[in-house]
Amino acid sequence: MLNENIKAIRKSKGLSQQDLAVKLNVVRQTVSKWEQGLSVPDSDMLISISEALETPVSTLLGETVIETEVDNIKALSEKLEAINWQLAQRKNMRRKIIRWLLISLCTIIVMVFAGFIILNSPYLGWDYSNPETAVLGVAFHSFEWLFVRIAPIIFIIAIIGGGVKLFL
Repeated sequence: MLNENIKAIRKSKGLSQQDLAVKLNVVRQTVSKWEQGLSVPDSDMLISISEALETPVSTLLGETVIETEVDNIKALSEKLEAINWQLAQRKNMRRKIIRWLLISLCTIIVMVFAGFIILNSPYLGWDYSNPETAVLGVAFHSFEWLFVRIAPIIFIIAIIGGGVKLFL
C-alpha cells in the first residue's frame, strides 16, 4: 500500500524517480525499491517523502491513492473545450457582423449610383478643361470605378459568405 501510494503521488506530481531521489538526497534505486515494495523507508525518511511530495504522511500510509493525472487531464480538457466553444461563438458572431456590414455597405453604394443613373449623372457632362471641375470629375470617376465596378463583386462574395474569409 505504501509503495503504491508513493508511486501514484509521485507520478501525479509529475516527478520521475530520479527527481524524487534528488529531493530526498538518496539514489534512484532506493526510490525504485520503495515503489516495488522491496524495502520500506524509516520514519524520518517517511516525513521527508511527505514533504517532498507535499502530501500528509497519513495519506502515504493510508488507503491506496488513485493517480489524479487522469482527472486533471479530463478537467483541463473540459476547460479547453469550453474555451474553444466560446472562441468559436465569438468568431461566428464576428463573421456575421462583418458579412452584414459588407452587404449593407454594398447595398448603399449600389443605391447611390442607381440614383446617379436615374439623375443622368450630371458630372459626365462637365467641362474638364477647367482644373477645378477636372479634379472633381476625376474624384467622381474614381469613386464610381472603385465602387460601382468592384462593389457588385464584393456584394456577391459577401452574400455567398466567402467575403468574410477574405477579410479575416
